[in-house]
Amino acid sequence: MNRAVFLDRDGVINELVYHQEQEIIDSPFTPRQFKLIPGVIESLKILRQNGYLTILISNQPGIAKGHMTANNFELIRQKMNSDLNKGGAVLDGEYYCLHHPEAVVEKYRIVCNCHKPLPGLLLRAAREKDIDLKQSWLIGDNLSDIQAGKAAGCRTILIGTMKCELCGLMNEKNIFPDKIFGNITEAVQEQILVKEYVINLPETL
Repeated sequence: MNRAVFLDRDGVINELVYHQEQEIIDSPFTPRQFKLIPGVIESLKILRQNGYLTILISNQPGIAKGHMTANNFELIRQKMNSDLNKGGAVLDGEYYCLHHPEAVVEKYRIVCNCHKPLPGLLLRAAREKDIDLKQSWLIGDNLSDIQAGKAAGCRTILIGTMKCELCGLMNEKNIFPDKIFGNITEAVQEQILVKEYVINLPETL
């Protein structure tokens, strides 16, 4: 079976955007707003060189909420892959939940099992890509990502800082990541690769 690193998109792969008109910090709504976070390309390349599939797992309710068109969503997806490919990085799969229970677009107003914190997208990816979830990681920047990863049986990494509010929320929900790092570069180099090195040391050492 394969092992994988599942990655949330916004806040892990690309920068979040402040939308002045809506007064919210959210996903990019247009291709021009999409910008990779520094270090992402090299991190993805390192993961694949070390035998991990890199799988995108992302809630994307922008169409459902009326923030963007389906065409813009596809153009953003294409720009992401183009920017990654230019640096020699690729994703082995992309899995999106487009639903939202309060969607203004009726076709997406669904209570589904793929919207994180539920693990539906990870379970689907595991079936289709023959992934051993217990040997895999999930990297996300929200507790909903961590909940989904743990529900699927993955080890988890939260991208962020240990703020008082975050501590309180983790205690309230009883959801705790295995590790917390400031960005994907730190997560890959200081946890995932180090852990694999330790695991693979000869028993005689």
